[in-house]
Amino acid sequence: MIRALFRAVTLPGAIAPYNVVHLKIYYPAAPLNSDAERMNGIIPADRALAPMPVVIFFNGINIGIESYHWLALKLARAGFVTVLYMHIAETLPGVIGLTPGIDLSKVRPDTYGSGPTCPAIQPILDELATLNADQNSPLFSALDLNDVILGGHSGGGTVALQNGQFFDQVRAVFAYAGHTMASTMLGFAPGTVLNIADKPTLLMHGDRDGVILASVSRYGLECHEHDPVRRTFAEAFPCPNHYPVYDALICGANHFAIAYPHDATVGRSFLDMEMTRPGRHIRSEIASLVLAFLRRKTLRSGQYLEVRAR
Repeated sequence: MIRALFRAVTLPGAIAPYNVVHLKIYYPAAPLNSDAERMNGIIPADRALAPMPVVIFFNGINIGIESYHWLALKLARAGFVTVLYMHIAETLPGVIGLTPGIDLSKVRPDTYGSGPTCPAIQPILDELATLNADQNSPLFSALDLNDVILGGHSGGGTVALQNGQFFDQVRAVFAYAGHTMASTMLGFAPGTVLNIADKPTLLMHGDRDGVILASVSRYGLECHEHDPVRRTFAEAFPCPNHYPVYDALICGANHFAIAYPHDATVGRSFLDMEMTRPGRHIRSEIASLVLAFLRRKTLRSGQYLEVRAR
């Protein structure tokens, strides 16, 4: 049985009302069939699986966490406690929306690498530690907080990639349609690829990604140079790198293939290309890739999948 619980944390230094992050934490549960369970619906974690690794997943800009519910369920069924969160704040100056939370003051030529670019990560880790230590918590002693994975989609994938370097407990990173090419609007030279941690990393993207294609001018690129994910794979990691790094291109997938159901009333889905294969097949491939990667299995190419490793 998979259950979820809700929590709220505040972001130090953020201004109300945009200083609150709402968490949804998915976990494998083992019912005790108690009266308390029947009254409050709270079921303790499955102790047979403890301690369980933790995945913190960062949403794309203006994509609600319900679009990643399917993936959180699959990860939790595989024994990974999975955290999604909702944060409403500025996505651009003067523009309010759903965001994984990015501190742009840490994403400039003179500041990048000096500290986390996402102020939500440490408060989330602190809340998980509190739940893990609280004897009244359904997650009491259930979490392995020395085995944390960062994952994300689109801008959330970029957040995951940028922040693995700042937290020793982060053991691996994965991203769908995320990359580390830097915006020239932040002062970076055209074509700059930001460095990221030497940790096991899985990059995934689709060959029908219209959003990345429509955004390459942000990075000082021409339209024919529209593969920031592959530039990240080729240039962002230390050389030589000591851990496996994969670049997985999924045929027929677009930018929002990972988001289901997808709310087309917000965000930039009007820029995307149509998928050329059923979404359920593509989502199954994404989940299989992520789980194989997290289980430390070697990733291989397939009929609709091109995998490069380094």
